[in-house]
Parts: sequence; C-alpha cells; structure tokens
Amino acid sequence: MAADHRLLALQAFDGTKAGVKGLVDAGVTAVPSIFHHHPDHRHHHFTVPVIDLSAVSSRRATLVAQVKAAAETVGVFQVVNHRVPEGAMSAMLAAVQSFNEEPCSQRGSATAPYYTRDRGRRVRYQSNVDLFTSPAAQWRDTLFMEMPAEPQELPAACRGVAPEYAGLVQQRLGRTLLELFSEALGLRRGYLEEEQGCLEGVSVAGHYYPACPEPHLTLGTISHSDCNFLTVLLQDAVGGLQVLVDDNEDRKQSAWADVPPAAGALVVNVGDFLQLISNDRFKSVEHRVVANSVGPRVSVACFFRTPRAASSTRVLAPIVPDGDGAWYRSTTMEELIRQHYRVKGLHGTSLLDHFRL
Repeated sequence: MAADHRLLALQAFDGTKAGVKGLVDAGVTAVPSIFHHHPDHRHHHFTVPVIDLSAVSSRRATLVAQVKAAAETVGVFQVVNHRVPEGAMSAMLAAVQSFNEEPCSQRGSATAPYYTRDRGRRVRYQSNVDLFTSPAAQWRDTLFMEMPAEPQELPAACRGVAPEYAGLVQQRLGRTLLELFSEALGLRRGYLEEEQGCLEGVSVAGHYYPACPEPHLTLGTISHSDCNFLTVLLQDAVGGLQVLVDDNEDRKQSAWADVPPAAGALVVNVGDFLQLISNDRFKSVEHRVVANSVGPRVSVACFFRTPRAASSTRVLAPIVPDGDGAWYRSTTMEELIRQHYRVKGLHGTSLLDHFRL
C-alpha cells in the first residue's frame, strides 16, 4: 500500500511539469516524503587538485604527470586558464537560470513544453531522469541539450548561448584534456580523440537546484558516476558538489569531500567509459550534490560521449599494456548506456561491474 501511495505521489509531482521549482513557487515549507534520503554524513577534508593549463606547451610533461596523478587517484580535478572565456561561462549559467525562472504566461509555464521523459528527444526538461526508479527523488530540475541541436529545438533563453558554450568547451578544452589523458596512458597525443572517438559528441545538462527548506532530508543529486568519457562542469558560487574519496587514515573507508567553487575554474571528472578503456588505470569518480538552504544553485555539465547514431557500432575495449590482463570485456557504447539506465538509482552499484571479467 505504501508503494502505491508513493507511486501516486510521484505521478502527481511529474504531472505538474513544473519540477522542484514548482514546489518552491507554491510555497512548500517542508520537503515532501518522496524526496527523503537516508543521511550519509561521512566527511573528509580533501583538496581537489587544481591544474593550470596555461603551461600546456612549455611544461607539458609536468601537466601530463598532474593529470595522470589526479585521474589515477581521485578521478577529478579543477582546471584554470583553460581558454573558455569567463564571459561565455557567465552567459551559460545565466541562460539556464533564466529558462527556469521565466515567468508563467496565460499559456502556462515556459518550461512545460520541454518537459518530457522521451529520451529520443534531443532537448528535454525534466525533474529527475530516474524519478520512478531511484529510491528517493532529488531536489533538482534539469534541461538536457544534445548537441548539435537545431535552433528551434532550444529554449529561447539558451538558443544563442548553449551551442557556443558547448563548442568552446569541446574544441578549446576537450581536445586539450583528451591529449593529456592520452599521453598519461603512454599513448600518442591524438589517440583518444582519433581512435576512440572521445571528442565526437557533447551533450549539455543545465541543472537548477532551488533553495531547500529542509536540506538535511534530501539531496540535490544522489551518488553516481558519469556514463561517458569525461565531464566538464561549470558551477556557480553556491557550492554543494562532493566527491567520494578514500580516507587517509583508513584506506578501506571512503568519505565525502567538498569541491568548492573556484573563480574561473571548471571541474573535470573521469567517466565510466574512460575507466573501462584505461583498464582501471583511471578512476570514474562517485559524486553527489547536497541540498542547500541557499539558492538557487546553477551548474552546467558538458558530457563527452559518442553521438547516439554511432553508439550501436562504437566498440569500447580496454587498452592493455604488454604483459597485463584486461579487467573488462569489450562492449558497445549502446550496451553501456542501456546498463547505465538499468542500475541508475541503485546506490553503490556501478554499471562497470556488469562488464568486469
């Protein structure tokens, strides 16, 4: 009976097409039970590495070593002097906030026409991609844009901004990162881009986290790793991103470490695809976002993943140095993504476990 009541509550929430922001606009003072999570207060003081890319030519060996160390240990780092203009970053954050906060008209919410759970649509707005499978809902709304998108597919607030920002991240930063990752694996500079197709596709997710009246009861995003090669995250000044790292005193225990916003910086994290093809040399980091009484928090994630049209034929296989064994079986990207949606929301479950030998 409780499950039936929960399903009805989820369906009612989803039916509003207004997301979490709709709850806040309606004046909720208590977090609905469908958003309640079991608390996990494990915390660890850890400084996420910051890598200065201005010396990508003059001190390349040093940068490769820094990227290698970060990718092998924590799977996340921040980059500065990355050649993505701060003006483009600010405009992208403002566009996502503007879309979510556009006033309602006589025709209803400006966001409602984009609200869908049809993953076939290249541009879609929704609250919680895993709303009906996750143990609890998350205090977040998301506008997902698969690039390239036709201008008429994009909301007016993002139409002139999102394609430009995605292109800058992809071509100016993405290529540099993939070259550094390739060299960190002992491969030629263009390997991951040219042989693995890691630069072929970029999708953009604009996340909007309204201020929460009871942040201790819920999460903005549950613990997960990213189903892609790598993610480049732009976050505003509110904060809330955390990564799961080993406790220095007890390597068998893990705890959450904050990734505080840094002016002009972008956060880079290794995804599941890169962990697989690196044969576990690189670590796909578990991360989450805590809810906050201050807000809204706005962030924009660029996911590097092969376009869906090629996902059924693109085969990923571990790169195995001479004398080593493969930790994973070869698979298509389509199968990886399908498995991702099967396990998403199952806390502590990695899609990579399904492919491990």
